[in-house]
Amino acid sequence: MALHSGFVRVSSLLRSALSVSLRRNIGLSAVLFNKAKDMDPIQKLFLDKIRDYNTKSKASGGVIDAGPAYQKNLAEETTKLQRLYGGGDLNKFPQFSFTEPKLDETTTK
Repeated sequence: MALHSGFVRVSSLLRSALSVSLRRNIGLSAVLFNKAKDMDPIQKLFLDKIRDYNTKSKASGGVIDAGPAYQKNLAEETTKLQRLYGGGDLNKFPQFSFTEPKLDETTTK
């Protein structure tokens, strides 16, 4: 009887592990199958536009189709921020340095 319950327990563990493995593999193969087949024309157009935007963004340094008014406004706002916050590079995260406070020793009686 003990051998049978042990076998049932091992069998159910193997079944659940196999089930999880099959679900993962079926999910992965569905993703690979979708990439392999031809895309919907709308999806293709959407992805092409995203790739085009990415290429233009890298070429222009981040902002696409920014005219002189945008550049002037950006320079004015940068100057204001540098004046308000003491200059420095506004494109970097600020560096903080904290000093350890001196604590007085107290004794209790």
